[in-house]
Amino acid sequence: MAEIKKNLLTREGLKKYEDELQELKVVRRKEVSQKLKEARAQGDLSENAEYDAAKEEQRDIEARIFELEQLLKTAEVVDVDTENASDKVVAFGHTVKLLDKELKQERIVTIKGASEADSISGSISNESPLGKALIGAKKGETISVEAPVGVIKYKVVDIIKQ
Repeated sequence: MAEIKKNLLTREGLKKYEDELQELKVVRRKEVSQKLKEARAQGDLSENAEYDAAKEEQRDIEARIFELEQLLKTAEVVDVDTENASDKVVAFGHTVKLLDKELKQERIVTIKGASEADSISGSISNESPLGKALIGAKKGETISVEAPVGVIKYKVVDIIKQ
C-alpha cells in the first residue's frame, strides 16, 4: 500500500490554511448561497448570467475547501525550534542568506514545505533542488545546485531561525 505523502508546514502555514478553510466554510459559502437565492428569484435560470456565475463561484469554493481539507489531513507541522537546535546548520523553516558565487549577488530564501513555497515572496520548497542542497548545510559552506543553466554555487552567508 502506498505511503501517504505528508505535507510539511510551518506553524504559520498551518494557521493560514486553517483560517482560509474557516473563511470559506463560514463566510463565503453563505455569500454564494445568498447570490444563488437572489439569482433564482429573477426567474428563468437557463439564461441567467448571475445564476451561472454564482454556481461557478460555488464550484470554485467547494473545490478549494476539498483541497484544503486534503492538505490539512496530511499536514505535519515541523517546529523550527525543535527541528534543529543549532543556528549553524540549515533546517526546515530557516531563512538563509546566500551569495551566488558567480554573479556575486545575495539572495534570501526561507525553506518551507511544497504547499507553502512561493518563490515571489522568497519561500522555497524543501523538495526543490536548492532546498535539498541547503538542508544540513553550515554557515560559511558552499553548496552546488543543479539547474537548467548548469551548476550554480551558493555560499551560505547566514542562517536565521524564524
